[in-house]
Amino acid sequence: MTIYDVLADIHALEQDLIHFEQKYGVRSETFYAAYASGEEPEDDNWVLDFGEWASVYRTWLARQETYRDLVHQIQRNTPTLAGLVRVAV
Repeated sequence: MTIYDVLADIHALEQDLIHFEQKYGVRSETFYAAYASGEEPEDDNWVLDFGEWASVYRTWLARQETYRDLVHQIQRNTPTLAGLVRVAV
């Protein structure tokens, strides 16, 4: 994956996270901390959403780490922002 592919994934995942945050009125990091500690959904109708939300959040975290790693690799060769910037045409 290129850095641009990873960034596109991050943006798509963030849209999914925003959807869940707006639906349930809770930031994803707050939700995930409770979910990861074993807190069960209060409503059976939330179970599928919570499973998907947690999966999207974990993937988002992994893509963030991949992005940081790619930035570090690129900046070893070109240690300026100009080495990262791609001009949209």
